[in-house]
Amino acid sequence: MTVGFVGTGRMGAAMVGRLCGAGESVVVFNRSRDKAEAVAVRHGARVADTARDAANGADVVLVSLADDTAVLGTYEGDAGLLAGIRDGAVVCDTSTVDPETMRQLAPQVAARGATLLDTPVSGSVPLVERGELTVMVGGDADALQRVLPVLQHFAARIFHLGDTGAGATMKLVVNAAVHALNVAVSEALVLAEKAGLDRATTYDVIEVSAAGAPYVKYKRAAFLQPDDTSVAFSLDLVAKDQELIDRLAAHVGARMPQGVANRDLVAKAVGAGLGDHDLSALAQFLR
Repeated sequence: MTVGFVGTGRMGAAMVGRLCGAGESVVVFNRSRDKAEAVAVRHGARVADTARDAANGADVVLVSLADDTAVLGTYEGDAGLLAGIRDGAVVCDTSTVDPETMRQLAPQVAARGATLLDTPVSGSVPLVERGELTVMVGGDADALQRVLPVLQHFAARIFHLGDTGAGATMKLVVNAAVHALNVAVSEALVLAEKAGLDRATTYDVIEVSAAGAPYVKYKRAAFLQPDDTSVAFSLDLVAKDQELIDRLAAHVGARMPQGVANRDLVAKAVGAGLGDHDLSALAQFLR
């Protein structure tokens, strides 16, 4: 199938690599064209001038953007994705956004004869590269069956959770747990260090303990050698996620006292100038 790909950040670029490596014909677009060109050269994709051009002629369009504003701005307008999507195509949006944004866009995509699935992912760039992401899907089950061959290039587990917005909701649920775990690991490491224990040995023990979730395993380098590890997910994006989680909790009437405390801590770290640092930099802030 021909795949249009909109958004070539860290995760998007890695997914493009998996798709091209599997032999798919991929056309990429990024608002910063130099990023799209770098990805295209590295993996053998073609570059589109606009989101409309990336969607035009594609059987499947994958979207990987930072927030709701970027998503809405990319779909709408004369040069937007909606203007180029063809009849019968499926849009798979992997962005972490408000579920209502997906519900708002779904009828607009349907009006073009296409189908929108919210397909946010859980995992890291190394998991993308190994084809081991988890995909959480909201939307039409038949459309999902049509795009499974594409999603399976980078995903090992794909869950269909219900109607449009269900995938986006599940991603916020997962991130609520991940961001809480990030705070817990940061606090535990700093506690150990201040009590005189070695950081690396402490991490060894945490990793093999009941707290040794996959997140703990793949964030090892970020926590142990923070100055030598690239940013995988910034605290600015964590703050964005926490705002969405808080909004969802208020909407459904869920009490999240730990979430409130975590959001306050992240806000203080961002306020201290760590917004562009990796989320593991909470340990640095606590030190």
